[in-house]
Amino acid sequence: MIITLDGPAGSGKSTVARLLAERMSFRFLDTGAMYRAVALAVLKGAGDENDLEAVTKLVAACTIEFDGDRLLLNQDDVTAEIRSPEVTAVSSIIASNPGVRNRLVELQRAIGRRGSMVTEGRDQGTVVFPDAAHKFFVTANLEARARRRQRELAHKGVNQPITTVMDQLRQRDERDEQRAHAPMKPAENALVIDTSDLTIAQVVEMIAKKVSG
Repeated sequence: MIITLDGPAGSGKSTVARLLAERMSFRFLDTGAMYRAVALAVLKGAGDENDLEAVTKLVAACTIEFDGDRLLLNQDDVTAEIRSPEVTAVSSIIASNPGVRNRLVELQRAIGRRGSMVTEGRDQGTVVFPDAAHKFFVTANLEARARRRQRELAHKGVNQPITTVMDQLRQRDERDEQRAHAPMKPAENALVIDTSDLTIAQVVEMIAKKVSG
């Protein structure tokens, strides 16, 4: 069984997906980490994230694998490195590259063939796993998402005004929703969940009941 959770940054989908996977004893796939790995490869190679052809060639030559909770890029553990603000900025750009998306979709589907899984991203229910057993689109209003992201950044020692975080999320939403290839949107048969006024535990419980019911 495959369960997909799609949605914008700051909606809580990653945390919910991870906890849901633990609760159901399913594997968890963090597809955002895969895009971050490509972004890190671009930064390490001093490449131009806007050069579609060069980045497509780069991702084709990379190996991206999960080892438990660790993410390996060309056999190197980059789990911590991919969470930097610099990687975040580049990943939002390379995520619009069709060559990158096509390559990572291949890898994600290969992982999905290994057994039951909860996967989160922005196109999991629409493109990667259109036949998934259960699909959810997790969202929240912009201010709620910005405050969550602001807390995450503060925990990492990065302090940003709420207005700055809101602007960053708004720009990311526009890129994700307006890109020509695999834009972010709810799958036709996805259940949309607004988490603005819900706790993580409430969302996990809601989805778990829907899946088991």
